[in-house]
Amino acid sequence: MTAVRVLIMGAAGRDFHNFNVYFRNNPKYKVVGFTATQIPNIEGRVYPASLAGPGYPDGIPIYPEDDLVEIIKREQVDQVIFAYSDVSHEYVMHKACAALAAGADFRLLGPKNTMLKSKCPVIAVCAARTGSGKSQTTRFVAEYLTKQKKRVVVIRHPMPYGDLEEQKVQRFAELDDLDRHKCTIEEREEYEPHIMRGNVLYAGVDYEAILTEAEKEADVILWDGGNNDVSFYQPDLTITVVDPHRPGHELMYYPGEVNLRMADVVIVNKVDTAKVEDIETVTANIKAANPTAEIILCRSPITAANPELLQGKRVLVVEDGPTLTHGEMAYGAGFIAAKQAGAIIVDPRDKAVRSIAETYRKYPHTGPILPAMGYGAEQIRDLSETIERCDVDAVVIGTPIDLQRLITISEPAVRVTYELADDSGQLEAILARFCRAL
Repeated sequence: MTAVRVLIMGAAGRDFHNFNVYFRNNPKYKVVGFTATQIPNIEGRVYPASLAGPGYPDGIPIYPEDDLVEIIKREQVDQVIFAYSDVSHEYVMHKACAALAAGADFRLLGPKNTMLKSKCPVIAVCAARTGSGKSQTTRFVAEYLTKQKKRVVVIRHPMPYGDLEEQKVQRFAELDDLDRHKCTIEEREEYEPHIMRGNVLYAGVDYEAILTEAEKEADVILWDGGNNDVSFYQPDLTITVVDPHRPGHELMYYPGEVNLRMADVVIVNKVDTAKVEDIETVTANIKAANPTAEIILCRSPITAANPELLQGKRVLVVEDGPTLTHGEMAYGAGFIAAKQAGAIIVDPRDKAVRSIAETYRKYPHTGPILPAMGYGAEQIRDLSETIERCDVDAVVIGTPIDLQRLITISEPAVRVTYELADDSGQLEAILARFCRAL
């Protein structure tokens, strides 16, 4: 029987995972390529033969998604597999229509076919949208479990933007590991806070191999889901974070709505800075989509290291890149802290250079906030130059890491941090029940 010819649409994460667990050793299918989007400079690579398996001695080409229709026709593709996240339902269906019109079927692989089973208990922390507060929730959970004398190993959603063979299995326990693995700013933003708290973290490309290594040193696996993707592992407890600053998005984005419907616990985060009516809208949507989920309202308290440096000053606000770009937020914690301190926010758009200027063109909703883009050394240089070109009194760093570890900032810098606060005690009670069941 002739193998079904498959093209996988992705962004260097879920696409590789779906291939590894469903297609790699499946003789019914022949994957003719991946397409890539969202992340700069990831197309034009090859998924290497060492990862692809014996059925792919030359590896698998990775094409720009812009060439989707042409590839379908040229490669006589039978099925297109959509495998990336944090996109609107409308966006997904536009891609489906393009694939169908070009002559291919269009598929989404669900949890049953893509989740791996661990020998350890698994807690999955997911989100409805990028920037909802998933990472701070993961840190909260890890800290609680550690206090209960549980060996916690965090496994982070993939971000393999470099050499895929070298990134097959990555372990992070020391800050030097970030340099050794040549991590981008986005990777550092997710990995460094865990390392600073003493958590061991794994990431990479092959999540079955990663799980095998993580299980050797874990009592509990903590899945830290990125880009509002669904967990790669079968969870024993699923916590989904939603954002009342974007009310309604929890029912409008893929696969965020999947996370919402699968959740055991839904955290409505940032209730200290969101409108009451938006919190009510989000809560009503949760109850309609997942009436059995336990809902917890949490604050996300924001702390500025030196707020006196901001009052009445002209400042540049730098925020987490993915939250502003495909997360579609126009501001973040840095902006809120600057406003609370009475700062005057300077618009950096006319000072942006090269890839940063292109980011503003691609994501015009960003407005007068600088997204901390840094997917490679060149983009980090562009970010640094953009900051230095801005005539300001201070720079507000609202990113999860201190950018001063990577770039030199001439003006005084004010670091803004944020954590999860559960005044109800519900989340700790849930985690206590989880620990008692181990």
